[in-house]
Amino acid sequence: MNKQQLAAKIWESANRMRSKIEANEYKDYILGFIFYKFLSDKEVKYLVEESDWTPAELPQLTEEDGETVQNCQHDIGYFIGYENLFSTWIAQGGDFKADQVTSALHAFSRLINASHRKVFDGVFTTLETGLSKLGESSGARTKAIRDLSYLIKDIPMDGRQDY
Repeated sequence: MNKQQLAAKIWESANRMRSKIEANEYKDYILGFIFYKFLSDKEVKYLVEESDWTPAELPQLTEEDGETVQNCQHDIGYFIGYENLFSTWIAQGGDFKADQVTSALHAFSRLINASHRKVFDGVFTTLETGLSKLGESSGARTKAIRDLSYLIKDIPMDGRQDY
């Protein structure tokens, strides 16, 4: 994805969100979701490349696996369970619900390594508190988040962008 394609994705998502939120608030949503996608993808890459997890094993990634939680927290500063990964939300398609984002952001805040608290603490506060602006009902919020997620799902997070 080159810069023009990235800009086009961001503008497309801005146009879709235009009727739901104020223009000056848009950045809080798009950047929040892009950053959450980045952190999710980073954890999956870490697990697959550094911890010998296979993609097929990722559904077993839960908080109950204390060793993996500690390894992630130590090495990348946080832990995101499988059900809270951005890629899981995309894979759920029509089964995705807006409330999952709220739960995921709460879990993220709770599972930050103490030594990384200055870096990550509160990074999603504006996104989390503003989710209610994306629709008057849970269904409307779900649709808005799903639409936004689908728009940004193809944004590469691995440094392979074509500039």
